[in-house]
Amino acid sequence: MLNQVVLVGRLTQKPNIIETENGKKIAHLNLAVPRSFKNVNGTYDTDFIDCILWDNIASTTREYCNKGDIVGVKGRLQTSLHDNQLKLELVAEKVTFLSSNKNNENDIEQERE
Repeated sequence: MLNQVVLVGRLTQKPNIIETENGKKIAHLNLAVPRSFKNVNGTYDTDFIDCILWDNIASTTREYCNKGDIVGVKGRLQTSLHDNQLKLELVAEKVTFLSSNKNNENDIEQERE
């Protein structure tokens, strides 16, 4: 079985990092991904995908990316329960900076334990 997703979209906000009780860094970001086809009104709809970044990948993304930047995110989907509602999130394993205010292209890979 396979659980792998690749998305390219724009950041809706600058990533914020928080530290867990055991000292791991985590960043939540929201990725705006336009659909490749027009709706019945002749416009393109956009999906907003919640992504989770851990440790080094979170720190580096926070350092190099800002709201509106285009990034590619490769990862896996996971479900979690938030306020008694099931939520689908993308857990990032790799982030590629495609368009940054610093005009830098970098790949960050996170080692999975």
